[in-house]
Amino acid sequence: MPNEILSRGVTRRTVLGGMAGVAALSIAGRVSAAAGGEAPALAQLVKDGKLPPLAERLPKKPMVVTPYEKVGTYGGSLRRGLRGSSDHNGILRMVGNQSLVRWNLDFTAVQPNLAERWEVSDDATQFTFHLIEGVRWSDGHPFTSDDVVFAIEDCVKNTELYSSTPAQLSVAGKPVTVEKIDDYTVKFTFAAANALYLENLATPLGQHPTLFPKHYCSQFLPKYNPNIEADAKKAGVTSWTELFRSRCGDIEIPTRWGNVDKPTLDPWVVKEPYVGGATRVVMTRNPYFWQVDTAGNQLPYIDEINFGISQDVESLMLNVISGKIDIQERHISVLANKPTLSQNMQKGDYRLLTLVPSASQQCQIYFNITHKDPAMRKMFADKSFRQALSIGINRPELIDIVYFGQSEPYQAGPRPTHPWYHEKYARQFTEYDADKAGAMLDQAGYKKGGDGFRLRPDGQKVFFSIDVIPTLYPDLVDALELVKTHWVQIGIDMKVNTIERALYYTRGDDNAHDAQVWPGPGGLDPMLDPRDFFAFHPQGSRYAIPWTLWYTSNGARGEEPPESQKKRMKLFDEARSTADLDKRGAIMKQIFDIAAEEFETVGLCLAVGGFGIIRNNLRNVPEKEPDSWSWPNPGPAMPQQFTFTS
Repeated sequence: MPNEILSRGVTRRTVLGGMAGVAALSIAGRVSAAAGGEAPALAQLVKDGKLPPLAERLPKKPMVVTPYEKVGTYGGSLRRGLRGSSDHNGILRMVGNQSLVRWNLDFTAVQPNLAERWEVSDDATQFTFHLIEGVRWSDGHPFTSDDVVFAIEDCVKNTELYSSTPAQLSVAGKPVTVEKIDDYTVKFTFAAANALYLENLATPLGQHPTLFPKHYCSQFLPKYNPNIEADAKKAGVTSWTELFRSRCGDIEIPTRWGNVDKPTLDPWVVKEPYVGGATRVVMTRNPYFWQVDTAGNQLPYIDEINFGISQDVESLMLNVISGKIDIQERHISVLANKPTLSQNMQKGDYRLLTLVPSASQQCQIYFNITHKDPAMRKMFADKSFRQALSIGINRPELIDIVYFGQSEPYQAGPRPTHPWYHEKYARQFTEYDADKAGAMLDQAGYKKGGDGFRLRPDGQKVFFSIDVIPTLYPDLVDALELVKTHWVQIGIDMKVNTIERALYYTRGDDNAHDAQVWPGPGGLDPMLDPRDFFAFHPQGSRYAIPWTLWYTSNGARGEEPPESQKKRMKLFDEARSTADLDKRGAIMKQIFDIAAEEFETVGLCLAVGGFGIIRNNLRNVPEKEPDSWSWPNPGPAMPQQFTFTS
C-alpha cells in the first residue's frame, strides 16, 4: 500500500479470533479518470447526451480499489433479503460504507476513503482530513468540506434536531468543532484527547453524521429556508424537524433508504424506496460513484441491488435454498439453519460464508434496573436476585440443545483470545446450581407461595417478561424458552415476549420494558462498543436507559446513575483519550473489575461463529469475514467490486 495513500493516517489495533488467511482488500495508487471504462448503460446515456462523460464524473485521481480476486465485468442484479419493515441496517451493511475513513477487510486498520489522508495532532485533539478532490454526489453536485462542516455544525449539533451530540463527537462534555480550511481540507477539534476517533469514524455510528449533502438538506433547516414551517405543513408533517428527518435521515438509525431524492455518495442509489407496504427495495448504480478498479473502470460492477422483503425467516430460507438469493447472512445465520443450508448447496448453487464473531455474548439478558415501577425496580436492582437467576440457568444443557455444543458458559467482557480478557467478569455465576439459587432467593426475601412460584417482599408474585425479536434472533427465543423452564424449577415465572423490532426499540427507548435480550458486544472491539460494561449507549445498555441518557447528554437528561456507574463513565472517557494501548488496557481493566462486582447483566454463553451463503457465480467476495456492527459486514468487503460470472 503506497505511502502517499497511507500518509500518517492509519491506526492499528490488535484483533484476535481467527482472521488469519483472509486476504485484505487494499486501496492501490491513482489512475487517470479517463484510463478505464464504464457500465454500458452509462456509456449509452453519455452518447445520448443525458450524462456527462466519465472523465467529468470522476475525480481526476479517483480512489482505486484492488478487486479481491480479479477485475470484474459489468452487469447483473444482486439479490439480497430484508426482514419486515424495520430492517434498515440490512441495507446499510450492504451499501452504506462511505465515510471519510473505513476499516480494512481484516478489521485491523483504518484506511483512507473519502479522506485520502489526514494528520492527527500529538495530543489527539485535532484531526485534519484532506478530501479527495472532485468527488461528486449522485446528482453530480461536488462533495467538499462545506458538506462535512454543514453535517456536523448545522445538523448533528442542532439541539432542535437532536437532544445531544453523539458520543463519538463529544469529549469532556463538549461537542467537536469542525472548520473548513479550504474546499478539500476540514479540521475536527475536540475539547480533550479523542484517541479513538478514527476507529469510531470507521463504524456506522461514525459514518452517519457525515452524510448530509448541504445543497440538498439545507432547504430543510430554518437557517437556510425562512419558509420551512410552511413547507413542513405542505408536506403533511407537524414540524420542520420531522420534515428534515424524513428527507435527510437520522444520525443513528438512518431513514435515508426511504427518500429517492436525497443525493448519496454510495455505489448505488435508491430507485424503489424502503417504505411501508413495500415488497422490495431496489437500488441502481450511482453514475457519479468515485471509485475505480486497478484498470481504471468505474465501480460498481453490478447494475443494481434488489432487496426482497420477506415477512418471515422461513420464506427467506426458501429463497436461499432455491437459488433466489445471491448473498445472505443476515437473519439466516442461526445454527439450526446450518444443516439445511449445507445440504442444499448444490440445489441452491451457492457456497458457504464463514463469519468470525466480534461479539462477546450470544444472548445477554438486560433486567431493567431503572424500571418505572418502584417494586420491579427494587427487584431487578437487587444484585443477589440477578446472581440467583444466573446460577439457576443450566447453561450446559442450553448450549447442547440450542447451540449444538458449539459454545461455553459466559457472562460478558472481551473474548478469551483478547489481551483484555477478564476471568471473573466472564465466568462468575455460570455454574448451574438450582438448590443454591433457591437458597439465595429465600435469603433475599423471595419466598415461595402455595403454587410453587415466588413472591416479592410486597406480596406480589415474581413475574416479568423478556422482550426478544424472533425475526432477527430466533435462537434467542429458543434459548429463553429453555431458561424459562430452568427458572420454573427455582420458582420464577417469566414470559418470553416475542415482539416486532420497531416495538422492541420503542419499549426500550420509553423505558417500558421489564427485560430485553441482545447479543452482547465487545468481544473483539471492547473500546468501540462498551454498552455492557457501563450505561454507554441509549439503544444498547438496555438495563438502564435513563442512565445512558444522563451520560450522553452530560447530565442534562435522564437519571443520575449510582457512583459505580459514574466512575466507569469517567474511566472510559479517560481510556478513549489515552493513545498508549497498555495504559488504555489498564484503565479498561478497572472498568471490568467494577462491572464484574456490580453484575448488572446476565449472559448465557460465548458468542457462536456465524455463516451465510454466496451464489457460486458471484465473485470477488471474501468467504471469511468479521461479523460485527462496528465492521458492518459485508460493507467493508466493498460490494462495489463484487462481480458476476456467466
